[in-house]
Amino acid sequence: MSLLDYFKPVRVVQPEELDIPLFPLKSVLFPGGSLALKVFEKRYLDMSADCLKNELPFGICLILKGEEVGAPATPYSVGTLAHVTSWDMEQLGILQLGVRGGRRFRILETRIEADGLLRARVRLLEEPAPVAVPVAQEGLLPILQKVADDLGPEKMPLPHAWGDATWVGYRLTEVMPVQLLAKQKLLELDDAVSRLEILFKYLAQRGLVK
Repeated sequence: MSLLDYFKPVRVVQPEELDIPLFPLKSVLFPGGSLALKVFEKRYLDMSADCLKNELPFGICLILKGEEVGAPATPYSVGTLAHVTSWDMEQLGILQLGVRGGRRFRILETRIEADGLLRARVRLLEEPAPVAVPVAQEGLLPILQKVADDLGPEKMPLPHAWGDATWVGYRLTEVMPVQLLAKQKLLELDDAVSRLEILFKYLAQRGLVK
């Protein structure tokens, strides 16, 4: 049984909308998570410059079809706002970006700009109210705490909300060595406890938690 077998269909409806540029990647960014990006295509250099100048986020989505470079890729419909936290250009034409995950969103419609940049009208998804990690899933905490110690605050930014089921689920999912589609489906879940239940079952099946 794979991690994908634990999923049930969910329905998501939220009203707040934005128009944002998209950066489709073979990575999944989670709210509160960090990601290092190497930007060198002109469309994304221009996008990054505009976001930096105007302090605007862009959207990161997992690629459904296509590649990170070249023709615009088709993204999965749920992604995460990326807020730039650092930048550097030690080599001309190559921008190193550090981003932090913000709100999740669902793509409503997309369009391709003249320079090949993908833009989208998106609906922001609300995060559930904070809920404590259930006793039944507390066995996940020692695993995540060890990973956090190994990674350090640069790769798992502070504050560490060990008592928040949403935060624990996001952090554990982003570091687990599972297929990207599984991470995408865990990103799309609205129920933080359901996310922890799936993670716990998956790790228990492999004898890593009891």
